[in-house]
Amino acid sequence: MKAVMCRRYGDPDAARVEDVEKPRPRETEVLIRVRAAGLNPLDWHLKKGKPQVGRLLTGMHEPNDPRMGVDAAGEVEAVGSNVTQFKTGDTVFGSCRGAFAEYACTAASAVVTKPENVTFEEAAAAPVAGYTALQALRDQGCVKPGQKVLINGAAGGVGTFSVQVAKWLGAEVTAVCSTGNVEMVRSLGADRVVDYTREDFTAGGERYDVILDLVANHSLGECRRVLKRGGTFLLAGVLSGRWGNFAAMAVSAPLLSPFVGQKLRISGAKRNSRDLATLAELMAAGKLKAVIAKTYLLDEVPAAIRHLASGHARGKIVVRPPSESAGT
Repeated sequence: MKAVMCRRYGDPDAARVEDVEKPRPRETEVLIRVRAAGLNPLDWHLKKGKPQVGRLLTGMHEPNDPRMGVDAAGEVEAVGSNVTQFKTGDTVFGSCRGAFAEYACTAASAVVTKPENVTFEEAAAAPVAGYTALQALRDQGCVKPGQKVLINGAAGGVGTFSVQVAKWLGAEVTAVCSTGNVEMVRSLGADRVVDYTREDFTAGGERYDVILDLVANHSLGECRRVLKRGGTFLLAGVLSGRWGNFAAMAVSAPLLSPFVGQKLRISGAKRNSRDLATLAELMAAGKLKAVIAKTYLLDEVPAAIRHLASGHARGKIVVRPPSESAGT
């Protein structure tokens, strides 16, 4: 089968399509025929090899695991002997190591049934971005109906999901994005959209109960200035080129939090079968939809990574095998 492998640290061209052996599911796994896979920043950051301290976890000289991609949607090709919740032919989506391939294995507990009214591409875009938005706003931010929530970086993959999750939770949502994305973000339900090329949200008079920062383009002090006393600041992502500011905020936030009357937190995404089921329910009900920036084929993964790294992707980037077409 065809699969994208990254066997050395370096630039996006290190990711190449290879012929590899088709995997076989273990007792508690399912084999998925991948119809679409979602691209996430972490997919590439782990293969860059920088900062080098990260290699302590991923391999000192070369990646320990050359496979790429963790978000997938497709059809169950085979099931392990202990799997009872799925059968051959079922359509599913969820987390799957090595998703940039024609076939991939994953634990049966890591996927759920794909809603019929959701395409494979839309489903593949949802897991990591959806987890990040849901767990940040519902669990870390504890967003309540009527609260004022600001999403900084609302047009990206996590941002587009975050706007919708915040609205589902009953918040009054202010979304920050560039000029070209204002109407798209407004269509997702944002009550107010701030064009950052014309207005600095940290310089205004509005105060927010929760700020979800996905771009780290302001200092922690600037963000705290427009955060209510007792409010929550969440740092949950960063665009390329802003690692220095992200690192500074990630270090200072938990140190300051006990002393400033505000909750300053770092929020990540954890795979969770219940949360994946929640995402599926929201998508099936039309309350959550994926915004697809562009779809690339397997051999175009380097170009897809460059698109993502540019920081200007509108929504999510999806990868699919060349034999697959978009749709349900």
